[in-house]
Amino acid sequence: MADHSSNSVLVLHGPNLNLLGLREPEHYGRATLETIDASLKQQAQKSGILLETFQSNHEAELIGKIHALAKHPVDFLIINPAAFTHTSVALRDAVSAVKVPFIEVHLSNIYTRETFRHHSYFSDIAVGVISGLGAQGYSLALDYAINTITRA
Repeated sequence: MADHSSNSVLVLHGPNLNLLGLREPEHYGRATLETIDASLKQQAQKSGILLETFQSNHEAELIGKIHALAKHPVDFLIINPAAFTHTSVALRDAVSAVKVPFIEVHLSNIYTRETFRHHSYFSDIAVGVISGLGAQGYSLALDYAINTITRA
């Protein structure tokens, strides 16, 4: 990410999101991760915001990306922890440690799905949670981040 003097946002995508467009479209829609990321980058560029996206199926890689924010901070984080939402205290601890405001995003409405998906390790420390609005949830989260950054 660029130096912190620039307005910047990091978008993190958790496991299996690389399969968007193929994986359970009834829950996740037909948009691919590449399409979502391209749209977000275009949205950020129009607002003069630097945006980086990163997806990993590996918890340690996501934690490493978050740890890097301690030395190379961003103004805002948008994270879809995916399955790690319901399992990863380690990822939660990493997000808490770097003290970057963040929005938790879920493509599907986790509260209308299996009961194990109803609990999030992130929601109580997030600025906000967007769940069930498909790919548009990322765009709405980025709108909020841009407005927050540019008013500061």
